[in-house]
Amino acid sequence: MWRRKSYFQESDSGSTVSDSKLDCEQVMMNADMEVIDPENQVELEEKTRLINQVLELQHTLEELSARVDAVKEENLKLKSENQVLGQYIENLMSASSVFQTTDTKSKRK
Repeated sequence: MWRRKSYFQESDSGSTVSDSKLDCEQVMMNADMEVIDPENQVELEEKTRLINQVLELQHTLEELSARVDAVKEENLKLKSENQVLGQYIENLMSASSVFQTTDTKSKRK
């Protein structure tokens, strides 16, 4: 019988997707030991493929979620910096005579 070689991928966080893949591999190994008709084997392989695909999608979702969190954090940091810079510019403008409002009526008289 055909047996798929298992490769385990470790994520950046240290967790592995190998546990569920191991379960699938064990099911396939147990199935290999028993006499299985071709239809059941195809069904088992399809289930294993789908499970692996779901695990990959879950891993991708976790990565995207972490990225969204990092972007949100960076956005808050930049907003805070912009507020500080805006206040600094306002203070400079109010202290400078160039940006002071002038009374044009009093100059004409």
